[in-house]
Amino acid sequence: MISVEQHKESLRMAWSAVQANKTRGILTTLGIIIGIVAVSTTMTVSNGLGNSFKQSFSSLGTDVLYVSRMPWIIMDDFFQYRNRPTITFKESEKLQQRLRTALAVNPTTGTNRNVKYRSQVLENVAVVGTTDKQTLMNAAVPEFGHFITPVDVQYKKQVCVIGAEIHDHLFKNSGGLQKTIQIGRYPFRVIGIMEKQGSAGFFGGPNLDRQILIPITTLVQVFGGSQRDFNIAVKAPSQESLDDFRCELVSEMRKLRKLSPTEPDNFSINTMDTLMNAYNRVMGVVVLIGMVITGLSLFVGGIGVMNIMFVSVTERTREIGIRKAIGAPRRTILMQFLFESSSICILGGMIGVLLSFGVAALINRLLLPASVSPGVVLIALLVSMATGILSGILPAYQASRLNPIDALRYE
Repeated sequence: MISVEQHKESLRMAWSAVQANKTRGILTTLGIIIGIVAVSTTMTVSNGLGNSFKQSFSSLGTDVLYVSRMPWIIMDDFFQYRNRPTITFKESEKLQQRLRTALAVNPTTGTNRNVKYRSQVLENVAVVGTTDKQTLMNAAVPEFGHFITPVDVQYKKQVCVIGAEIHDHLFKNSGGLQKTIQIGRYPFRVIGIMEKQGSAGFFGGPNLDRQILIPITTLVQVFGGSQRDFNIAVKAPSQESLDDFRCELVSEMRKLRKLSPTEPDNFSINTMDTLMNAYNRVMGVVVLIGMVITGLSLFVGGIGVMNIMFVSVTERTREIGIRKAIGAPRRTILMQFLFESSSICILGGMIGVLLSFGVAALINRLLLPASVSPGVVLIALLVSMATGILSGILPAYQASRLNPIDALRYE
């Protein structure tokens, strides 16, 4: 068995060999550096997207069912959905009467309008009509002021709650509460400013900070609503009863639309699981592509390390013969060259990790929240070490099997 001292000696000689050929070692590590940057970036982007996605939709309730004309994620033929009848405001009122176990029923609809305050203008802003029950559906609440009240809905008041991005753009550093803004051609008084919720734009969802909430009755009166398509959020009695409640909701909707048992549903029931499943599918493909690129980079880098190690064995054949002649066992020679190949790859891994911090900072600045976690660093270094060991096995084995007499005669 190899002693600790022999391990230290092998490691010292391996590191000396790496230092003696700095230029060759650095060039050899390029493939490893690219591979480590690829694996670190893939994991960083994956984590960043996951955190951004969860943050964007963390305010939406997981115990809420959303009735809409079309599914949120369309995986098959779009044309089978486009002729469905719209969801109406009257259907939401009837659901509220019939679903006695529902904790809340909240209809919403929307439009896009330009928004103006003095000289500041925002174009194509999402204006969402909703009710006071919106706060029961999710965890998002106003950071300043208050939300829409039942009185606002009943009397169709022209009041609004604005997103954080809307507030920052229109009012800069001044407070926006109780100020009057113009939505389209109509004045609305700001009664609340929502807390920052984040953007789901990377996944095709709405920017929750760039929307304005107004009473749904006001939206219908001011912007028209006879042909408007509504969405209905229904809060289940509990998370555990969600599946049973979904069946009840589907049954009531079919009754309202007078569908026969043989007719398919002409509406969709969506949940947060719909988005999560679609997100997981997309991220699975992204991570798979990233891992394939990483694998190719590390494979090319590993081949480069293996070739250099074969060259190193050839150059040091005489040295190996001398060491064997004075009693060095095969395992010591084997460990020396494995340490050397591992040192080269770990050096490349460390450089790759340092570069990954720069890439993560750039992603964080331009695209989405991202940072290199300690777990990513550990995995990157372990992958580097594993690549070094695998790349060095054959050269190390060849060195350990050299005949001392033939090695000493090598010129």
